[in-house]
Amino acid sequence: MKKKMTVFASLMIVFLLGLVVTSTSAVGSDNEYKPVPQTEDTVTAMLSTIGQKNGHLYVTVDPIEWYEGAEADKKFLEREPDAEELGGAPDGYYIVNDDETLETYEIAPDSDVLMQLYDHDGTYEGMNIQWNEPVSLNKFLAIYHNDKLLDIRSFPFHLTVKDGKVVKLVQQYIP
Repeated sequence: MKKKMTVFASLMIVFLLGLVVTSTSAVGSDNEYKPVPQTEDTVTAMLSTIGQKNGHLYVTVDPIEWYEGAEADKKFLEREPDAEELGGAPDGYYIVNDDETLETYEIAPDSDVLMQLYDHDGTYEGMNIQWNEPVSLNKFLAIYHNDKLLDIRSFPFHLTVKDGKVVKLVQQYIP
């Protein structure tokens, strides 16, 4: 129960920050939110830990089911029948996490990392949305360990896993 409340509280903080930073985000055909395409190589998960072992970098995650748009509304109404008056999933997304089993993957040293929102400069004003901003793996590790203003572990990530290794991490923006 503690973990579920922590995730809920974190998501609420992210939601409130989203209200603050959304007005500063750029809008345009190349700078709009687009859902991450899901393939058989995609694992959507909450990050738990990242660490080194035997000279390799590993991430431990809690896989989740991520739904957006009409799929989110449908799943929300299936699982939350008492909330029918809302008409659908709040904010257009819905997360299901029935199995809290953690999985660990090695992160390839040349992994691509795309971020949507993080603490750029230690100020709330510096936390602006930049859709699919590429960052190096080293920069991502610095962002991951900097939870002073925004903890990116509050966001789901879409991991592309090939041959048992994560080759791409994409932060999922939560409105």
